Amino acid sequence: MPSNIKNLVILGSTGSIGIQTLDIVRKFPDKFKVSGLAGGKNTGLLKQQIAEFKPAAVYAVDTINPSSPAKLMSMEDMCRMDDVDLVVVATAGKAGLLPSLTAIEAGKDIAIANKEVLVMAGHIVMPAVKRNKVNILPVDSEHSAIWQCLKGEEKFVKRILLTASGGPFYKYNPSQLSSVSVEQTLNHPTWKMGKKVTIDSATLMNKGLETIEAHWLFSASYDIIDIVIHPQSIIHSLVEFADGSVKAQISYPDMHYPIQYALSYPERYVNTELKYIDLPQIGNLTFEQVDFNRFPCLKLALEAGKKGDSYPVVLCAADEIAVELFLSGKISFTDIAGIVSAALDKHTAIAGPDIEQILDIDMKTREIAYEIAGQRS
Repeated sequence: MPSNIKNLVILGSTGSIGIQTLDIVRKFPDKFKVSGLAGGKNTGLLKQQIAEFKPAAVYAVDTINPSSPAKLMSMEDMCRMDDVDLVVVATAGKAGLLPSLTAIEAGKDIAIANKEVLVMAGHIVMPAVKRNKVNILPVDSEHSAIWQCLKGEEKFVKRILLTASGGPFYKYNPSQLSSVSVEQTLNHPTWKMGKKVTIDSATLMNKGLETIEAHWLFSASYDIIDIVIHPQSIIHSLVEFADGSVKAQISYPDMHYPIQYALSYPERYVNTELKYIDLPQIGNLTFEQVDFNRFPCLKLALEAGKKGDSYPVVLCAADEIAVELFLSGKISFTDIAGIVSAALDKHTAIAGPDIEQILDIDMKTREIAYEIAGQRS
C-alpha cells in the first residue's frame, strides 16, 4: 500500500459526522483507508459500512456479526492499532473521552468533532497532546475556522469571534419557547446535524460548549472569546488581530468542508462535489448580538467554563440527560435549562478532577438530572 495513504479509525461512523467522513473517504480512495469503524445502535448501517470499507476492526454498542474478517474490539483497542494514522472522534457525549485519550497516549493524531471530550477534560487532554507530540485537528466548523485563521499568527490575537446561526428560535421570545415541539427544534434553518447537536444548537448550549473548547484548543482566555449571531452560517468564525485586521473563514454550511480539511491536513484536496462560494448569490451577511434571556443555556455554559474545575463535567452530563428527556417528550424545551441549572447548583466543585473523578461525577450528575426532571414532572 502506498505510504501516502492515511489509515483512519472512525468513532461514531453511523452518526452525522461519521457518515460525512466516509463520504470524503469514498471521494479519495487513493488518500484514505478505513482501518476501524465504531458505530452506535444503527447496526444495519454499520454492517453496510463494514461491507463497503472492509475495516480490520469494528465496534458496536449492540452485538453484531460482521460479514467480513473484521475483528470485534473495543474503541480503545482500535485506537492503539499500529497502522492507524488518524482517529476521527465523531461520537456524541462522554463516549469519546476514553478513546480520545487512548489514541493520544498511543501517539495518534485525532480529528475531533466531539465537544464533550475537551469540555469535560481539556485540562487532561491538552497536556497529553503536547506530551505525546500529536496533532488535535478540529472538525467543528467554528474551530476549524479559527484554526485556519490563526495559522502563523497565534501571538497577535486580540479577539476570537465564534459565530452562531441562532438556531430556529433566535427570534422567539421566552414565552413562545415554552411550547415549541421536538419537530420544530430539530428543523435547523441552515445545518443538517445529529439530534443532540441540533437541540444544543437551538438552546445555544452548543455555543457555550464551543467557547470552552476554544479556550482549550487555542489557549485562549475567556475574556477574548465573543459570540455573535450570524443566521446565514456562511462565516464560520473570525479572528481579530492586534492591528485591527480581521480574518474570517467562509464556506457554505456543509460539514464536508471542515471534515475534509481535518483529514487532508496539511494539504488541501480538490473536491468537485463541494461548491465554491458565490458571494453575489448569497447576497447579505448579517450579524446580531446574543440575547442571553432567550438562551439561558448559553449563559450557564459560559459560567461553568469560567468557574472551571468539575463544573463543565456537570454541565455536559446534565445537558445530555435533559436533551434525551426532551427528545422523548418527557420535558419541555425550556426545562432543559432548568435541569442543567439545578444540577450545577447542587454540585460541589472538585479542583482538577482526574479521569476516574470525571466519570464518577458524570454518572452521579446523570442520576441527579433524572431526579430533578422527575420532581418537575
